[in-house]
Amino acid sequence: MKQLPTSLSEKLLQRKAGNALRKLTETDNSVDFSSNDYLGFAGSSEIFNAAHHYLLDNRIAVNGATGSRLISGNHSLYAKAEETICNYHKAESALIFNSGYDANVGLFSSVPQKGDIVLYDEYIHASIRDGMRLSLAKAYKFAHNDLSDLERLLEKFTGEGNMGELYIVTESVFSMDGDSPDLTAMIAMSEKYKANLIVDEAHALGVFGAKGEGLIQSLGLKDKVFARVMTFGKGLGCHGAAILGCSQLREYLLNFARSFIYTTALPPHSLATIITAYDFMANNPERQKSLKNSVSFFRSEVERLKLKSFIYSDSAIHCVVVPGNEKVKNVALVLQQEGFGVKPILSPTVPEGQERLRFCLHSYTTREQVIQVLELLTAHLSS
Repeated sequence: MKQLPTSLSEKLLQRKAGNALRKLTETDNSVDFSSNDYLGFAGSSEIFNAAHHYLLDNRIAVNGATGSRLISGNHSLYAKAEETICNYHKAESALIFNSGYDANVGLFSSVPQKGDIVLYDEYIHASIRDGMRLSLAKAYKFAHNDLSDLERLLEKFTGEGNMGELYIVTESVFSMDGDSPDLTAMIAMSEKYKANLIVDEAHALGVFGAKGEGLIQSLGLKDKVFARVMTFGKGLGCHGAAILGCSQLREYLLNFARSFIYTTALPPHSLATIITAYDFMANNPERQKSLKNSVSFFRSEVERLKLKSFIYSDSAIHCVVVPGNEKVKNVALVLQQEGFGVKPILSPTVPEGQERLRFCLHSYTTREQVIQVLELLTAHLSS
Protein backbone atom coordinates (compact mmCIF):
# COMPACT_ATOMS: atom_id res chain seq x y z
CA MET A 1 0.00 0.00 0.00
CA LYS A 2 1.27 3.47 -0.88
CA GLN A 3 2.79 5.31 2.08
CA LEU A 4 1.87 8.70 3.50
CA PRO A 5 3.65 11.67 1.86
CA THR A 6 6.75 12.87 3.73
CA SER A 7 5.21 16.27 4.48
CA LEU A 8 2.28 14.60 6.28
CA SER A 9 4.54 12.16 8.13
CA GLU A 10 6.51 15.12 9.41
CA LYS A 11 3.33 16.70 10.78
CA LEU A 12 2.65 13.51 12.73
CA LEU A 13 6.19 13.57 14.08
CA GLN A 14 5.70 17.16 15.21
CA ARG A 15 2.57 16.14 17.12
CA LYS A 16 4.46 13.29 18.77
CA ALA A 17 7.32 15.62 19.71
CA GLY A 18 4.86 18.00 21.34
CA ASN A 19 3.21 15.13 23.25
CA ALA A 20 -0.03 16.08 21.47
CA LEU A 21 -0.68 13.09 19.19
CA ARG A 22 -4.34 12.08 19.32
CA LYS A 23 -5.29 8.40 19.58
CA LEU A 24 -8.56 6.52 19.80
CA THR A 25 -9.25 4.60 23.00
CA GLU A 26 -12.13 2.31 23.81
CA THR A 27 -14.62 3.33 26.46
CA ASP A 28 -14.29 1.53 29.75
CA ASN A 29 -16.15 1.15 33.03
CA SER A 30 -14.42 4.02 34.80
CA VAL A 31 -16.43 6.69 36.62
CA ASP A 32 -17.71 9.02 33.92
CA PHE A 33 -16.23 12.50 34.17
CA SER A 34 -15.65 12.92 30.43
CA SER A 35 -18.82 12.33 28.40
CA ASN A 36 -21.34 14.97 27.33
CA ASP A 37 -24.24 12.75 28.43
CA TYR A 38 -25.27 15.31 31.06
CA LEU A 39 -28.73 13.89 31.83
CA GLY A 40 -27.88 10.22 31.33
CA PHE A 41 -30.14 9.98 28.26
CA ALA A 42 -27.57 8.20 26.07
CA GLY A 43 -27.67 5.16 28.35
CA SER A 44 -31.42 5.28 29.04
CA SER A 45 -33.17 2.02 28.23
CA GLU A 46 -36.50 3.87 28.65
CA ILE A 47 -35.69 6.24 25.80
CA PHE A 48 -34.27 3.41 23.69
CA ASN A 49 -37.39 1.28 24.10
CA ALA A 50 -39.76 4.23 23.69
CA ALA A 51 -38.11 5.24 20.41
CA HIS A 52 -38.35 1.64 19.18
CA HIS A 53 -42.04 1.43 20.05
CA TYR A 54 -42.65 4.84 18.49
CA LEU A 55 -41.41 3.42 15.18
CA LEU A 56 -43.50 0.26 15.54
CA ASP A 57 -46.61 2.22 16.49
CA ASN A 58 -46.18 4.36 13.39
CA ARG A 59 -45.48 1.28 11.23
CA ILE A 60 -42.02 2.46 10.29
CA ALA A 61 -39.59 -0.39 9.64
CA VAL A 62 -36.83 1.35 7.70
CA ASN A 63 -33.09 1.28 8.38
CA GLY A 64 -31.88 4.17 6.25
CA ALA A 65 -33.03 7.47 4.81
CA THR A 66 -32.13 6.39 1.22
CA GLY A 67 -30.93 9.84 0.17
CA SER A 68 -30.74 13.52 1.01
CA ARG A 69 -33.83 15.28 2.33
CA LEU A 70 -34.24 17.11 -0.98
CA ILE A 71 -34.30 13.84 -2.94
CA SER A 72 -35.80 10.85 -1.12
CA GLY A 73 -34.80 11.15 2.55
CA ASN A 74 -37.40 13.59 3.90
CA HIS A 75 -39.49 10.93 5.62
CA SER A 76 -42.54 11.81 7.70
CA LEU A 77 -40.75 11.89 11.06
CA TYR A 78 -38.80 15.00 10.06
CA ALA A 79 -41.95 17.12 10.14
CA LYS A 80 -42.90 15.70 13.52
CA ALA A 81 -39.41 16.17 14.97
CA GLU A 82 -39.09 19.76 13.73
CA GLU A 83 -42.56 20.56 15.08
CA THR A 84 -41.54 19.11 18.45
CA ILE A 85 -38.35 21.21 18.48
CA CYS A 86 -40.19 24.42 17.51
CA ASN A 87 -42.80 23.93 20.22
CA TYR A 88 -40.22 23.14 22.89
CA HIS A 89 -38.02 26.11 22.06
CA LYS A 90 -40.82 28.53 21.12
CA ALA A 91 -39.16 29.00 17.72
CA GLU A 92 -40.72 30.03 14.42
CA SER A 93 -38.87 27.34 12.52
CA ALA A 94 -36.33 24.56 12.92
CA LEU A 95 -34.18 22.75 10.37
CA ILE A 96 -32.53 19.49 11.40
CA PHE A 97 -28.95 18.76 10.35
CA ASN A 98 -27.05 15.47 10.76
CA SER A 99 -24.81 16.85 13.53
CA GLY A 100 -23.83 20.03 15.32
CA TYR A 101 -20.73 20.18 13.12
CA ASP A 102 -22.85 20.01 9.96
CA ALA A 103 -25.24 22.64 11.31
CA ASN A 104 -22.47 25.15 12.05
CA VAL A 105 -20.60 24.52 8.81
CA GLY A 106 -23.82 24.92 6.83
CA LEU A 107 -24.93 28.06 8.67
CA PHE A 108 -21.64 29.96 8.66
CA SER A 109 -20.56 28.99 5.14
CA SER A 110 -23.83 30.05 3.52
CA VAL A 111 -25.35 32.93 5.50
CA PRO A 112 -22.55 35.55 5.82
CA GLN A 113 -21.93 37.01 2.37
CA LYS A 114 -19.12 38.89 0.67
CA GLY A 115 -18.98 42.33 2.27
CA ASP A 116 -20.44 41.09 5.57
CA ILE A 117 -18.49 41.11 8.84
CA VAL A 118 -18.50 38.28 11.40
CA LEU A 119 -17.25 38.99 14.92
CA TYR A 120 -16.66 35.84 16.91
CA ASP A 121 -15.46 34.90 20.38
CA GLU A 122 -11.86 33.68 20.25
CA TYR A 123 -12.87 30.42 21.98
CA ILE A 124 -15.62 29.59 19.49
CA HIS A 125 -16.00 25.96 18.43
CA ALA A 126 -13.95 24.52 15.57
CA SER A 127 -17.10 23.75 13.55
CA ILE A 128 -17.98 27.46 13.46
CA ARG A 129 -14.43 28.37 12.44
CA ASP A 130 -14.57 25.81 9.63
CA GLY A 131 -17.87 27.24 8.42
CA MET A 132 -16.46 30.77 8.43
CA ARG A 133 -13.44 29.66 6.40
CA LEU A 134 -15.82 28.57 3.63
CA SER A 135 -17.63 31.91 3.69
CA LEU A 136 -16.78 34.95 1.58
CA ALA A 137 -17.36 37.24 4.58
CA LYS A 138 -14.50 38.63 6.65
CA ALA A 139 -14.27 37.33 10.22
CA TYR A 140 -12.54 38.90 13.24
CA LYS A 141 -12.18 37.51 16.74
CA PHE A 142 -12.77 39.35 20.01
CA ALA A 143 -11.27 38.43 23.39
CA HIS A 144 -13.13 35.67 25.20
CA ASN A 145 -16.37 36.97 26.79
CA ASP A 146 -14.94 40.50 26.58
CA LEU A 147 -17.78 42.86 25.71
CA SER A 148 -15.52 45.91 25.64
CA ASP A 149 -13.35 44.28 22.98
CA LEU A 150 -16.45 43.29 21.04
CA GLU A 151 -17.76 46.86 21.16
CA ARG A 152 -14.39 48.16 20.01
CA LEU A 153 -14.76 46.06 16.86
CA LEU A 154 -18.40 47.02 16.39
CA GLU A 155 -17.52 50.71 16.59
CA LYS A 156 -14.64 50.22 14.19
CA PHE A 157 -16.63 48.53 11.45
CA THR A 158 -19.84 50.53 11.78
CA GLY A 159 -17.72 53.70 11.73
CA GLU A 160 -16.08 52.67 8.49
CA GLY A 161 -19.43 52.22 6.73
CA ASN A 162 -19.84 50.64 3.26
CA MET A 163 -20.35 47.13 4.57
CA GLY A 164 -23.05 44.49 4.50
CA GLU A 165 -24.52 42.67 7.47
CA LEU A 166 -22.88 42.41 10.88
CA TYR A 167 -22.92 39.08 12.71
CA ILE A 168 -21.89 38.38 16.31
CA VAL A 169 -21.18 34.76 17.19
CA THR A 170 -20.86 33.18 20.63
CA GLU A 171 -21.74 30.07 22.62
CA SER A 172 -24.09 30.07 25.58
CA VAL A 173 -21.77 27.57 27.29
CA PHE A 174 -18.20 27.18 26.06
CA SER A 175 -17.06 23.60 25.70
CA MET A 176 -13.46 24.12 26.81
CA ASP A 177 -14.15 26.40 29.82
CA GLY A 178 -17.77 25.72 30.78
CA ASP A 179 -18.35 29.45 31.23
CA SER A 180 -20.96 31.73 29.64
CA PRO A 181 -21.01 35.26 28.20
CA ASP A 182 -23.28 38.05 29.45
CA LEU A 183 -25.97 37.28 26.89
CA THR A 184 -28.31 40.05 28.01
CA ALA A 185 -25.61 42.68 27.52
CA MET A 186 -24.54 41.07 24.25
CA ILE A 187 -28.07 41.28 22.88
CA ALA A 188 -28.31 44.94 23.92
CA MET A 189 -25.06 45.54 22.06
CA SER A 190 -26.29 43.70 18.96
CA GLU A 191 -29.41 45.87 18.93
CA LYS A 192 -27.38 49.06 19.40
CA TYR A 193 -25.18 48.26 16.39
CA LYS A 194 -27.88 46.50 14.33
CA ALA A 195 -25.97 43.22 14.35
CA ASN A 196 -27.33 39.68 14.03
CA LEU A 197 -26.53 37.53 17.07
CA ILE A 198 -26.00 33.79 16.57
CA VAL A 199 -25.69 31.56 19.66
CA ASP A 200 -24.54 27.94 19.76
CA GLU A 201 -26.42 26.25 22.61
CA ALA A 202 -24.81 22.82 22.28
CA HIS A 203 -23.77 22.56 25.94
CA ALA A 204 -26.80 24.42 27.35
CA LEU A 205 -29.58 22.17 26.03
CA GLY A 206 -30.78 19.98 28.88
CA VAL A 207 -28.69 21.92 31.40
CA PHE A 208 -30.28 25.39 31.62
CA GLY A 209 -33.93 26.42 31.73
CA ALA A 210 -36.95 25.16 33.64
CA LYS A 211 -37.23 22.21 31.24
CA GLY A 212 -33.70 22.16 29.86
CA GLU A 213 -34.61 24.41 26.95
CA GLY A 214 -31.29 26.26 26.92
CA LEU A 215 -29.84 29.47 28.29
CA ILE A 216 -31.19 31.96 25.72
CA GLN A 217 -34.78 30.83 26.22
CA SER A 218 -34.45 30.66 30.00
CA LEU A 219 -33.34 34.32 29.98
CA GLY A 220 -36.34 35.32 27.87
CA LEU A 221 -34.13 36.35 24.94
CA LYS A 222 -35.26 33.91 22.25
CA ASP A 223 -36.91 36.56 20.07
CA LYS A 224 -33.84 38.79 20.08
CA VAL A 225 -31.35 36.45 18.42
CA PHE A 226 -30.97 35.75 14.71
CA ALA A 227 -30.32 32.03 15.15
CA ARG A 228 -29.84 29.38 17.83
CA VAL A 229 -28.00 26.10 17.20
CA MET A 230 -29.27 23.15 19.25
CA THR A 231 -27.13 20.02 19.29
CA PHE A 232 -28.66 16.71 20.39
CA GLY A 233 -25.52 14.65 21.00
CA LYS A 234 -24.95 16.09 24.47
CA GLY A 235 -27.83 16.81 26.86
CA LEU A 236 -30.33 14.82 24.77
CA GLY A 237 -27.99 11.84 24.45
CA CYS A 238 -28.80 11.12 20.81
CA HIS A 239 -27.65 12.49 17.43
CA GLY A 240 -28.28 15.43 15.13
CA ALA A 241 -28.79 19.17 15.55
CA ALA A 242 -31.21 21.91 14.58
CA ILE A 243 -30.92 25.56 13.61
CA LEU A 244 -33.72 27.69 15.04
CA GLY A 245 -34.73 30.99 13.51
CA CYS A 246 -37.31 32.67 11.31
CA SER A 247 -39.07 30.71 8.56
CA GLN A 248 -37.09 32.54 5.86
CA LEU A 249 -33.80 31.42 7.45
CA ARG A 250 -35.01 27.82 7.23
CA GLU A 251 -35.93 28.26 3.58
CA TYR A 252 -32.57 29.88 2.86
CA LEU A 253 -30.59 27.09 4.54
CA LEU A 254 -32.33 24.25 2.74
CA ASN A 255 -31.48 26.05 -0.51
CA PHE A 256 -27.91 27.14 0.18
CA ALA A 257 -26.40 25.19 3.13
CA ARG A 258 -24.24 22.60 1.40
CA SER A 259 -23.85 20.40 4.50
CA PHE A 260 -27.65 20.03 4.45
CA ILE A 261 -28.16 19.66 0.70
CA TYR A 262 -25.42 17.20 -0.19
CA THR A 263 -25.68 14.50 2.47
CA THR A 264 -27.84 11.50 3.18
CA ALA A 265 -30.50 12.36 5.75
CA LEU A 266 -30.74 10.90 9.24
CA PRO A 267 -32.55 7.53 9.41
CA PRO A 268 -36.02 7.30 10.99
CA HIS A 269 -34.64 5.80 14.20
CA SER A 270 -32.54 8.94 14.86
CA LEU A 271 -35.62 11.14 14.46
CA ALA A 272 -37.72 8.91 16.70
CA THR A 273 -35.01 9.13 19.35
CA ILE A 274 -34.93 12.94 19.14
CA ILE A 275 -38.72 13.13 19.54
CA THR A 276 -38.66 10.66 22.43
CA ALA A 277 -35.74 12.41 24.17
CA TYR A 278 -37.52 15.77 24.11
CA ASP A 279 -40.63 14.16 25.58
CA PHE A 280 -38.54 12.43 28.25
CA MET A 281 -36.76 15.69 29.15
CA ALA A 282 -40.09 17.50 29.53
CA ASN A 283 -41.51 14.82 31.81
CA ASN A 284 -38.47 13.96 33.94
CA PRO A 285 -37.35 17.22 35.59
CA GLU A 286 -35.64 15.24 38.36
CA ARG A 287 -32.77 14.49 35.93
CA GLN A 288 -32.00 18.17 35.56
CA LYS A 289 -32.40 18.73 39.30
CA SER A 290 -29.89 15.95 40.01
CA LEU A 291 -27.45 17.51 37.54
CA LYS A 292 -27.78 20.91 39.23
CA ASN A 293 -27.13 19.29 42.60
CA SER A 294 -24.00 17.63 41.19
CA VAL A 295 -22.76 20.97 39.86
CA SER A 296 -23.42 22.75 43.15
CA PHE A 297 -21.68 20.07 45.20
CA PHE A 298 -18.69 19.94 42.86
CA ARG A 299 -18.19 23.69 43.18
CA SER A 300 -18.46 23.51 46.97
CA GLU A 301 -15.79 20.80 47.06
CA VAL A 302 -13.48 22.85 44.84
CA GLU A 303 -13.82 25.69 47.36
CA ARG A 304 -13.34 23.39 50.36
CA LEU A 305 -10.16 21.95 48.90
CA LYS A 306 -8.94 25.41 47.84
CA LEU A 307 -8.29 24.33 44.25
CA LYS A 308 -7.38 27.70 42.76
CA SER A 309 -6.89 26.85 39.09
CA PHE A 310 -10.50 25.92 38.32
CA ILE A 311 -12.37 28.13 35.84
CA TYR A 312 -15.65 29.38 37.31
CA SER A 313 -18.68 27.64 35.79
CA ASP A 314 -22.40 27.19 36.47
CA SER A 315 -22.64 24.59 33.73
CA ALA A 316 -21.93 20.86 33.65
CA ILE A 317 -18.35 21.50 32.45
CA HIS A 318 -15.61 22.31 34.99
CA CYS A 319 -11.98 22.75 34.06
CA VAL A 320 -8.75 23.01 36.03
CA VAL A 321 -5.80 24.49 34.17
CA VAL A 322 -2.67 22.30 34.32
CA PRO A 323 -0.14 23.91 31.93
CA GLY A 324 1.85 21.65 29.62
CA ASN A 325 0.76 18.63 27.59
CA GLU A 326 3.06 16.26 29.42
CA LYS A 327 2.03 17.41 32.88
CA VAL A 328 -1.71 17.40 32.23
CA LYS A 329 -1.50 13.94 30.64
CA ASN A 330 0.38 12.62 33.65
CA VAL A 331 -2.19 14.01 36.10
CA ALA A 332 -5.02 12.55 34.00
CA LEU A 333 -3.27 9.17 34.00
CA VAL A 334 -3.11 9.16 37.81
CA LEU A 335 -6.88 9.76 38.00
CA GLN A 336 -7.58 7.18 35.32
CA GLN A 337 -5.51 4.53 37.09
CA GLU A 338 -7.73 5.06 40.13
CA GLY A 339 -10.85 4.44 38.03
CA PHE A 340 -11.92 8.00 37.13
CA GLY A 341 -12.62 8.79 33.49
CA VAL A 342 -11.09 12.29 33.38
CA LYS A 343 -9.57 13.34 30.07
CA PRO A 344 -6.83 15.92 29.43
CA ILE A 345 -7.45 18.71 26.93
CA LEU A 346 -4.17 19.36 25.13
CA SER A 347 -2.75 22.11 22.99
CA PRO A 348 -3.38 22.82 20.13
CA THR A 349 -7.04 22.16 21.01
CA VAL A 350 -6.56 24.88 23.64
CA PRO A 351 -3.80 27.53 23.56
CA GLU A 352 -0.36 26.45 24.74
CA GLY A 353 -0.10 27.03 28.48
CA GLN A 354 -3.87 26.61 28.91
CA GLU A 355 -3.95 22.82 28.89
CA ARG A 356 -6.49 21.52 31.34
CA LEU A 357 -8.40 18.62 32.84
CA ARG A 358 -12.09 18.79 31.99
CA PHE A 359 -14.62 17.35 34.42
CA CYS A 360 -18.05 16.76 32.90
CA LEU A 361 -20.79 16.32 35.50
CA HIS A 362 -23.98 14.34 35.12
CA SER A 363 -27.32 13.65 36.73
CA TYR A 364 -25.85 10.31 37.85
CA THR A 365 -22.64 11.71 39.37
CA THR A 366 -22.53 10.87 43.09
CA ARG A 367 -21.14 12.97 45.93
CA GLU A 368 -18.74 10.18 46.83
CA GLN A 369 -17.31 10.19 43.31
CA VAL A 370 -16.81 13.97 43.42
CA ILE A 371 -15.10 13.84 46.82
CA GLN A 372 -12.80 11.00 45.80
CA VAL A 373 -11.68 12.44 42.46
CA LEU A 374 -11.10 15.97 43.77
CA GLU A 375 -9.19 14.80 46.84
CA LEU A 376 -7.03 12.63 44.60
CA LEU A 377 -6.47 15.61 42.29
CA THR A 378 -5.56 17.86 45.23
CA ALA A 379 -3.05 15.37 46.58
CA HIS A 380 -1.36 14.96 43.23
CA LEU A 381 -1.23 18.67 42.35
CA SER A 382 0.28 19.51 45.73
CA SER A 383 2.87 16.72 45.66
